[in-house]
Amino acid sequence: MVAVAAACLSLAATASSASAQSSTSATAITSSRSFPKTTTVKKNLLAESTSTSVDSNSNWGGIESLNPPQTKSTAEKEAEAKAAAEKAAAEAAAQAAAQAAAQAQQQAASRSQSRSSLSASTSSPSATVTVNPPDSASASALVAYAAQFVGVVPYVSGGNTPAGWDCSGFVQYVFAQMGISLPHYSGAQATLGTAVPSLAEAQPGDIIANGAHSGIYVGNGMVVNALNKNAGTVYTPVAYAFRGSYSIRRLL
Repeated sequence: MVAVAAACLSLAATASSASAQSSTSATAITSSRSFPKTTTVKKNLLAESTSTSVDSNSNWGGIESLNPPQTKSTAEKEAEAKAAAEKAAAEAAAQAAAQAAAQAQQQAASRSQSRSSLSASTSSPSATVTVNPPDSASASALVAYAAQFVGVVPYVSGGNTPAGWDCSGFVQYVFAQMGISLPHYSGAQATLGTAVPSLAEAQPGDIIANGAHSGIYVGNGMVVNALNKNAGTVYTPVAYAFRGSYSIRRLL
């Protein structure tokens, strides 16, 4: 009987333990967290970012009239300075060109007036040019006398007076005032007097001539001569007045 009772107690304990384990297991499995049921769904999720119309007459404190200062970069400042300098240089160049043009026009008018006056005084064969006569019969006196006609007497083909002369007429007239008679032809003048071998040995007062032109040597590679209708009586380099060969003749 004792044994039967012990067995029953053991069986009851086992059944109780199994029941407890089963109850704990059932509780762990069926336990869950519940959330409130939501029945409303928000259909427009971007409703907060929709633009809103504003009354055009609204006053926002004058924000639209603000004029904040503009800060320029170094590159912009340098570009503006360069543009200003170029503009100033262009204006200065234009002003200088205008002044030069005005001066050239004034000089041209002065030359034109001088030519008109000269033409009026030398157009007639009886017209004369006032000059100082040679103070001696020397070559230096001849050169000084010839210099008085530079820029004054015009070139006239066939002429041989201060009213107008050509190249050989000028040489003929000047030497005549020294008491030396010359032919009125450059080719003939190239054969007179004593020949001078080269320009390096030429002296003031020598005649330089060829078949086309003649003049009076004044030194430093220059001659005084009646060059042409445009230039009149002028100083020119020997190389400019004589494009070909020439003869150097000494008469004084």
